[in-house]
Amino acid sequence: MRPYSDFKAEKTTSGGREILPKGGYVCEIKSVKEEAYKSSSGEFKVLILAIDVCEGEYAGFFKKDFDGNDRDDKKWRGTYRINEPRDDGSEQDAWTKRVFNNFVYSVQESNPGYVWDWEEKKLKGKKVGVLFREREWEMNGRTGWSTEAAGSAPAQDIRDGTFKLPKDKPLKNRPATQETAETVEDEDDLPF
Repeated sequence: MRPYSDFKAEKTTSGGREILPKGGYVCEIKSVKEEAYKSSSGEFKVLILAIDVCEGEYAGFFKKDFDGNDRDDKKWRGTYRINEPRDDGSEQDAWTKRVFNNFVYSVQESNPGYVWDWEEKKLKGKKVGVLFREREWEMNGRTGWSTEAAGSAPAQDIRDGTFKLPKDKPLKNRPATQETAETVEDEDDLPF
């Protein structure tokens, strides 16, 4: 074998990364941004929260994951996306309002004295219970499972274990089976 330039024997994270198990976690909101998207039904906005587990066995999970990733294109994997209501009176908007209202309630209950005032940047540093479910993905003919933030609860409900996890999300129009699904250990190439 011929030597190549810049050779350095070092550990890399390309062999796989740990996945946060599904469950409820007390998290801290590290940053918040609002993004606008367009769909066939018009423009909509999403609050994108960078979160990290701040209590228990998995405290610091996403920071440890980020710091341990040596890829140039590394991303913070602890995100929670919350659609903002359009206030258009639709059935979908009614569901979006329920989810958003529950999120605000969960943040207020988790942070005594905090009152939501429509200034999303003030969410930074706040605690909230976040519910992670399993989600099946497919890419380039491969499938697997990962976890995603899919709901919120007051932090005390997480501590007390009095929360209900959202249902897992298998791929649509395809039953998930043991033979076709693999547990993903390297999310770097996933489409989300």
